[in-house]
Amino acid sequence: MAYSYIFEPRAADEYEQAFLWYEERSFVAADNFIVAVQEAIENICNYPYRYRNTYQEFRELTVKKYPYNIIYQVDDSKSLIIIFSVFHHKRNPGKKH
Repeated sequence: MAYSYIFEPRAADEYEQAFLWYEERSFVAADNFIVAVQEAIENICNYPYRYRNTYQEFRELTVKKYPYNIIYQVDDSKSLIIIFSVFHHKRNPGKKH
């Protein structure tokens, strides 16, 4: 059974800022970024426990071809993935969770 997902406000903002950054440079890169993130989220929703547990209940998956990780938690009682961050690799890792 696939889980549904939601973005926390911080994650939604990070996702939007990343998209806008790519869009300023290339529409193709921006479109490909959206596809890559959606594929990563689909994989998370289908296999939520497959990806590494990095800190307490947080898990993460690296987005293919882009320097971002999706940081999330699994809520089994609601069959829900909660996305806490779309985190760029160059940011301070102490602010990841």
